[in-house]
Amino acid sequence: MTTESYAAEQTGLLIVDPYNDFMSEGGKLYNAIKETADASGMFDNLRRIIPAARASKIQVFVLPHHRSCEGDFDGWQHMTPFQKAGVPGKAFEVGSWGGEFNEEFGPKKGDVVVHEHWAQSGFANTDLDAQLKQHGVRKIILVGVIANSCIESTARWGMELGYHVTLVRDAAAAFSAEGMHAAFNVNAPMFAHAILTTDELLAGFPTTADAATA
Repeated sequence: MTTESYAAEQTGLLIVDPYNDFMSEGGKLYNAIKETADASGMFDNLRRIIPAARASKIQVFVLPHHRSCEGDFDGWQHMTPFQKAGVPGKAFEVGSWGGEFNEEFGPKKGDVVVHEHWAQSGFANTDLDAQLKQHGVRKIILVGVIANSCIESTARWGMELGYHVTLVRDAAAAFSAEGMHAAFNVNAPMFAHAILTTDELLAGFPTTADAATA
């Protein structure tokens, strides 16, 4: 059982890339993550974690990937393999259904939508650090996709900036089982302060009564 606790006024839940293209059936990348999402139970666990965070008055932050537009990478010298692969498929395309937030897992009123990240880290060239500081957040919990890219990169950067970092192994997905293993079993123990299951995480959330008096 976890010994971690998450005071609402110091904790932020970071939902990474909750686009239809990732998290809705028919999305361009849905089938690519479905196997690991089903294996981890990500979708059902997000359905537990996100409402529980809001009920506990934990601030929710949505970290969206850059949405594709024509000519995005014209003149770029150092595109990543994922960026190169994404150009023909136009994942998260502006104006498309796939580039909209999933109705269940995307932002609601009161959530903070951070500026879009171009590559992997939700901190790089965005306002995430400023938003966390303005909301008094010292502990960040990361859920969503992709475990061994955007989640891992954001978590590492958060650790370097002095945040307490929690990863939730059954509330994430990747493009392969190997990616999940690398993220949570090989790399995360080098930088994350807590690597929990959904049950362990929720056990550390404030109770509804605590939230009501906060």
